[in-house]
Amino acid sequence: MDNTMLLSFLVLIISYILGSIPIGLIVGKVSRGIDIRQFGSGNIGATNVLRTLGIVPATVVFIGDTLKGLGAVLIARSLLSDYPMVIVLAGLAAIAGHSASVFLGFKGGKGVATSLGVIIGITPLVACTAFGLWVIIVAVTRYVSIASIIASISAPVMMWFSKKLFGRPTPIEYTIFAAAAAVLILIRHKSNISRLISGTEPRIGHHVQLK
Repeated sequence: MDNTMLLSFLVLIISYILGSIPIGLIVGKVSRGIDIRQFGSGNIGATNVLRTLGIVPATVVFIGDTLKGLGAVLIARSLLSDYPMVIVLAGLAAIAGHSASVFLGFKGGKGVATSLGVIIGITPLVACTAFGLWVIIVAVTRYVSIASIIASISAPVMMWFSKKLFGRPTPIEYTIFAAAAAVLILIRHKSNISRLISGTEPRIGHHVQLK
């Protein structure tokens, strides 16, 4: 195994471990002494933290989960800047860690904020546009799940047309990453889609009562 392959392997391991850090669980324990998985949807992401603990803890979780994805990209780029596929794989490893955390028995969150962090690291303009779209959809519908699904799908589309939209092409490796991340996010939102169809999906503003 040459040095580049060994370094790539180490970067992927570090990215996965970084992504595995359960920010939502930590914030729940520190702020209220609870296991966030036992309340609301049982998810460790910012949306369930918002419904259960409020805006400040949810903001901490959102920023922390986003930084996990961004951190993985920055680590990979600083060590292997000439290998865009390794950067992409590092981002995917961070998302995999968040969704299947080694610290939580290979369970976890849906990966939206961590995916946003990865996209911030590789294509900031697309990330800002997708996040703006997410904010607008949440404001109009008050459904975080719908906003997350649409924003995640919009990212690879914008990357594909980035030369026309932003005046610069996006490396195909990044577009493939965004498409893969969108598929993962869609799969992780399967239960939300079922609740949307049945009309039982909670909107922003719904609060979970702590016992």
